[in-house]
Amino acid sequence: MPEPISPEALSALLGRWANGRGPLYLLLATRLRALIDEGTLPSDTPLPPERRLATLLAVGRGTVVACFDRLREDGYVLRRQGSGTRVAPRSQPVAHTVGNAPNTPQFLSMFQENTTDAVLLACVAPDAPPRELQDAYAQAADQLTTVHGDIGVHPAGHPALRQAVAERYTHRGLPTTPDQILVTNGAQQALDLLVRGYVSAGDTVLCENPTYPGALALFGAASAVVRTVPVGGEGVDVTRLLDRFAGSRPVLAYLIPTFHNPTGTVIPPARRRRIAAAARQYDVMLVEDETMVDLPFDDPAPPPLASYPGGEQVVTVGSLSKSVWGGLRIGWVRADAEVISQLLRLRTLAGMSGEFCSQLAAASLFPVLDDLAHRRATALRHRFEHLVNEFAEHLPTWQWVRPQGGQSMWVRLPEGEAGAYTQIAARHGVVLLPGDALTPGGGTSPWVRIPFSGDRDTLSTAVRRMRAAWVDYAARRPLRASTLDQMVM
Repeated sequence: MPEPISPEALSALLGRWANGRGPLYLLLATRLRALIDEGTLPSDTPLPPERRLATLLAVGRGTVVACFDRLREDGYVLRRQGSGTRVAPRSQPVAHTVGNAPNTPQFLSMFQENTTDAVLLACVAPDAPPRELQDAYAQAADQLTTVHGDIGVHPAGHPALRQAVAERYTHRGLPTTPDQILVTNGAQQALDLLVRGYVSAGDTVLCENPTYPGALALFGAASAVVRTVPVGGEGVDVTRLLDRFAGSRPVLAYLIPTFHNPTGTVIPPARRRRIAAAARQYDVMLVEDETMVDLPFDDPAPPPLASYPGGEQVVTVGSLSKSVWGGLRIGWVRADAEVISQLLRLRTLAGMSGEFCSQLAAASLFPVLDDLAHRRATALRHRFEHLVNEFAEHLPTWQWVRPQGGQSMWVRLPEGEAGAYTQIAARHGVVLLPGDALTPGGGTSPWVRIPFSGDRDTLSTAVRRMRAAWVDYAARRPLRASTLDQMVM
């Protein structure tokens, strides 16, 4: 019989269940029905007690009772007095299972279409293509008229794009040749290939806490054992990281050393040197995610980890999704030839090749990428300052880590649990990512990731809705008098 699922684990699986129209009990029932249909909640799984689940979801107990009653009527759960509620046996096998990946549904929910007027602050990326990208596609279309003797399938990536990526690394102090580059459909596919190629069930993987939820979803799908190292004001705690290298012997370590997601911190050069040397000493594949590297507020990013002694153990992942546009699905892996060869086999089996015209367009962007990224980084810094001013006026008791770049800030609630608060925030029209979605193992967290990539009006609207949700949340739980005093206008 399956183990009971905790309220915290179920909340993570539910994701943005309340973001829709209609009674809350029906929205909750619809999401639970989907989790049962896809096999994430297997037959006979005991569900949490109504009162505990209601508290974590920030709803009344009656909402959960009505939800469970509806699922019982539909044949999805069994309810017996004294025995609680459990998933009913299914007459047909499910099509697939998600595996040991508690972060997967919440990660997928970040990309759901917005069917309401909610402000979506769960997924962070530019929300419109820049004019340079439009010009690049026009140029690529012209180039298509001159293509001959080329079937358009390049599993490792179009030669022009690989050359452009390699030259950019060389310019940053990391000599690179095109055969050290594999082009992927975004950084997420690059990480997926690395996990599929080098991580087996039961292997130990090391990452920061907090970290990018897409990576956590991949580690969970691979049934890896995830060990963590905390992030401080200068990035990952290097002493703890090296202790983990020695004690846990991970097969792979995943770090975001530059404009860390979600804290925006940067690991200084001296610490990078220690990390690269330790990766070589302990024979750890070190995956460096540089997705945010082109978005500094002030000082430019330090050289990549792979440029330091020991860097032959480092695999660098990059992308154009944050500096250009999320719809341009161009990412890459920079590694030694042996790793590229292994990943190329997996890349070819997964989808043969990336889209030809998009790669031509991406290659033509590199000569103007510095100017384009600088313009975006400057806009992000101004939007961050606007968001901070809005917090000072409307949510003065909230605290945050000041980012050095990137697109989001890591915000701590004065009290309470982010999971419960974000459920209420969704009902007030602002969708946020709670800290448990960025924390290996889930659990409760007082932190929320809040991006500042939207325009000023959108950010102002979001903060006002967050404040309304915070007042609502305060009314549902006892808070300190000082917290309440600062919320009352």
